[in-house]
Amino acid sequence: MPRASAKSLPQLSLRIDLDGEDRIGPGKIELLEQIREQGSISAAGRAMDMSYKRAWDLVDEINRICGHPVVEPQAGGKNGGGAMLTPFGEKLVARYRKIERDAARAVHKELAALRSDIARSRKS
Repeated sequence: MPRASAKSLPQLSLRIDLDGEDRIGPGKIELLEQIREQGSISAAGRAMDMSYKRAWDLVDEINRICGHPVVEPQAGGKNGGGAMLTPFGEKLVARYRKIERDAARAVHKELAALRSDIARSRKS
């Protein structure tokens, strides 16, 4: 993650811990967004410098965590198949991004204060 400049606020990164070891965080959500954008798991993995196996394992893990499929395969043509998010997958991404926005708004003042504290300590 790039270091924040004196003018930009520190960024909040959100990971939601569910039952036990189950987590939904920025990497899994970005993978789902890339699948939506790229139209395939392999292309999404490449866009994130991740192997197809790793991308598929993460999709499988999200499916298991949620108890619903988040990605559905698309029938292949001459260029092969693809994948798209299920309605549940779309809802998961939208809900995560809303939680992320709401959390960032809630801590905006504290992030600004943190930025000021760090800027002051660097000048000392």
